[in-house]
Amino acid sequence: MSWRIASVGGLVTFALIVLVPFWWITSMSFKTYEQIQFATSIYVPKPFTWENYTGLWLDTRFPLWLRNSAITAVVVTAITTVIASLSGYAVARIRFPGRELVASLILVVYLVPPALLFIPLYRVLAELGTTNSLMSLFLSYPTFTVPFCTWLLIGFFKALPTELEEAALVDGATRIQALVRVLLPLAAPGIVASAIFAFTLSWNEFLYALVFIQDERTLTVPVGLNLLIYGDVFHWGQLMAASVITTVPVVALYMFIHRWMVEGLAAGAVKG
Repeated sequence: MSWRIASVGGLVTFALIVLVPFWWITSMSFKTYEQIQFATSIYVPKPFTWENYTGLWLDTRFPLWLRNSAITAVVVTAITTVIASLSGYAVARIRFPGRELVASLILVVYLVPPALLFIPLYRVLAELGTTNSLMSLFLSYPTFTVPFCTWLLIGFFKALPTELEEAALVDGATRIQALVRVLLPLAAPGIVASAIFAFTLSWNEFLYALVFIQDERTLTVPVGLNLLIYGDVFHWGQLMAASVITTVPVVALYMFIHRWMVEGLAAGAVKG
């Protein structure tokens, strides 16, 4: 009984630590300017107002920034998923000299801090003429999403039985057909996990978007929110409203994908 009480207490404490900041952000997004400045109605906004959301949506370029972030995250996730799936399969299944070294280098590349890369990346993108556009993000974000996703998928492909691929090859399938029809469906949980990782990083990335883009119409949400800060004046209500709006899609995606992954694994176990 004491162990159960301790477990429940630990879970409640963890839930409070995780959920209280979200509640604080959401509560502030529905407060008036006076409530925020004078710290009244700290826990529950009284009166309840939508002015922060309407002001953010109508008086700023937040809808455009949100669209830019969504386009960037979707495109980068698609690019990362394709490249990571092919490279992870190649390292895990195809025997070639230096295969283990390549696998180690992939992880080492991911560990390189982005702050060390944005200067050479900017020079490369400037030579290509893609700076100050979303194309610069399409080309630069995979430099930190592809290495980790590839390293993650290498483990998934290595865990799959080689007999399945060999059986497909014996039946006359090419290696590409065996990959697409046999291995990729079995590696779906790993592919989904890597896609979530790529989407989240692309959605929240700040440094590259700040350095590579100067046009206010092409900014993504993390950089665009800086424009809501005027000197030492912070529009906390609109900032919190923007935080809520940008958090909801990611949370919804995680909830949807988590359910899909569990159902897919259960279905596979039953069919097996």
